[in-house]
Amino acid sequence: MEEKLILNILKILETEFDIKGEKDLVYIEIPKERKNGQYTTNVAMRIAKKINKNPREIGEIIKTRLIDSVEELERIEIAGPGFINFFIKYNNFSKIINEVLEKKEDYGRNDTGKNEKVLIEYVSANPTGKLHLGHVRGAVWGDCCARIMKFSQYDVLKEYYVNDAGNQINNLAISIDIRYRELFGEKNEMPEGCYHGDDIISIAKHIKEIDGDKWLKADEKEKLDYMKKVGMKIELDNIIEDLKHYRCEFDSFISEQTFYDKGLIEKVLNDMKEKNLTYEKDGALWFKSSEFNDDKDRVLKKSDGSYTYFTPDIANHIYKLERGYKKLVDLWGGDHSGYIARMNCALLALGYPIGTLEVDIIQMVRLIENGEEVKMSKRLGHAFSLRELCDDVGVDTARYFFIDKAIDCQLDFNLDLARMKTNENPVFYIQYAYVRLNAIINKAENIEETKEYNNLNAPEEIEILRHISLFPNVVGECAKKRAPNKLCNYIYKLAKYVNSYYVSYSILNAESEELKRERLSLIKAVKIVLKNSFDLIGIEALEKM
Repeated sequence: MEEKLILNILKILETEFDIKGEKDLVYIEIPKERKNGQYTTNVAMRIAKKINKNPREIGEIIKTRLIDSVEELERIEIAGPGFINFFIKYNNFSKIINEVLEKKEDYGRNDTGKNEKVLIEYVSANPTGKLHLGHVRGAVWGDCCARIMKFSQYDVLKEYYVNDAGNQINNLAISIDIRYRELFGEKNEMPEGCYHGDDIISIAKHIKEIDGDKWLKADEKEKLDYMKKVGMKIELDNIIEDLKHYRCEFDSFISEQTFYDKGLIEKVLNDMKEKNLTYEKDGALWFKSSEFNDDKDRVLKKSDGSYTYFTPDIANHIYKLERGYKKLVDLWGGDHSGYIARMNCALLALGYPIGTLEVDIIQMVRLIENGEEVKMSKRLGHAFSLRELCDDVGVDTARYFFIDKAIDCQLDFNLDLARMKTNENPVFYIQYAYVRLNAIINKAENIEETKEYNNLNAPEEIEILRHISLFPNVVGECAKKRAPNKLCNYIYKLAKYVNSYYVSYSILNAESEELKRERLSLIKAVKIVLKNSFDLIGIEALEKM
């Protein structure tokens, strides 16, 4: 419906106002209030200055032309300073039932992405311990974005960039070595920056079981290299297993160390030198990033010969692009927000257009219990891990609570609310709506189906029909904006309609057989939409509770 409105409005703009525009000129949105119809656009206000006309006057012209060319429209209203509000004929909403029942699990699929190749990188936690809640939030957000985007015809690759080079990995090896020596009676202070978690002790015990006391008198470098290798593998395997339990799986794992081993970092630096993008100063190699709108130049190689964090990350992004992905999306923690400008400068300097990389910043998570914040520290070994969270509140709740709010806002994860098995918990509420529908459908096995809907005229029925008709558009918008929280809003609202309808209207004991059949088809369609919605955010559609 939105596509039809957009194309017709564009045609009117060209014939009436001599404005030739792309589809992006016309935004069709869903009004927040029911009284403003099913769709609205502000196109009249957007073009008013350009053609020197009053927006309401423009709206009236569009209204007159459009009402005769789009048969699904019942009426059009011009509101406020020039909003054009569209009201759809009732019978067009009832037709949506047959469409949903026919398409089933494919209802909601749309072509928003037009097969655009997109690489999404997220989590990318150091393999030095269990995932903390900031990683968890990014994991489920990235996973849901990928699910929704694939459903909207984006060609998506989900990638985990393994930070397996650098000082944090050296500290991992040192931490394991200290715990390993403790198993033989040695006592050593854990240096600053090392890791204190139980997982480090488990790795040390694993090495002792396999190698005995072999490493007590071994060459220091050989020993630390070995402990680094063993420790990283165990930690990464544990992370992958926990993510799998959390229903987050990746298509690709890329090792930072690979860029060192294969000379890809030096290749990028040589390319930058050939393009006159670097210079040497104080023994260090600098990138002329200030020439590309960065606030200052950035160091690529320090005076001691080591690379900054920025340098292998440039190689990482170039490698993504060389694999044919024209759009890159990264999910980074709030402490990395300063890297966005410099990475975009590097890509621009190397010949890639503005907009190649988009970064979504993940804001902090606070765990709240009994009204107080639960303090956590990965290094000190008492962080609330992903597996513990899933065991505590369940995977469904652990996923939903992290995507229910926009990712650029700080999140308070309320453990007390998450543990509730009542309607106060939004996950219980939406799953219970599905269970209610399922129970009715299971009792109605012998009722004939219908494809004609002439009796679904209660306000609540029309509202439900309107809402499920919007599902493909909502999914497309969520994909375009990478906003699974908006899908949560949609699901909760649909569940609210369902629960209210369940209480107010009888389905199996309706006033007539015709109405019974129509209502049964309606709730079957709603059940499909709920199931498809649940799949897109990775929670279960429970048959009973």
